[in-house]
Amino acid sequence: MDGEEQIKKAYEAILMHDFEQAVEWFGQAIAISPNNAVFHYKLSITCARSNKLSKAIEHASKAVMLDSTESQFRLHLQHLQARELIVQAEAYFTESEVELWRAIGLLKQAIRLDSINIEAFILLAHGYSLLKLYNEAIDAIYECLKLDPQHEIGQRLLLEYQQHLK
Repeated sequence: MDGEEQIKKAYEAILMHDFEQAVEWFGQAIAISPNNAVFHYKLSITCARSNKLSKAIEHASKAVMLDSTESQFRLHLQHLQARELIVQAEAYFTESEVELWRAIGLLKQAIRLDSINIEAFILLAHGYSLLKLYNEAIDAIYECLKLDPQHEIGQRLLLEYQQHLK
């Protein structure tokens, strides 16, 4: 057995919107073929969609370890790591200037990992605005708007931050 039947059942579960069952089937496929990078990658995607970020990162890391030549695996892992940094950064959005700077540092790391993550740019702009660093906030919003010129929140924040400079 090579695990392909379990993968097929995992996809059937996904089509039925039973993501927990899909995770189980992917896990069974990995039990049969633990060194199959593609199986780890597929499980990682399903875990990420089910908000199981730690498990998603674990299996994405395993996929990269097993096949470091596959750029898709590396990009997926970086995206997940960026999401994890964003979650950590959100916890630092408080009244404390020190914690805001921690959040900004984490968001910059997230952007280095995933340079097209609009949420990271929006949060970075928000962090700068809380510190009243409106030029930096505007720069972050410009980066967001380069990715999505129609981003409504980005457009609104740009106007808001520009008003603060006047």
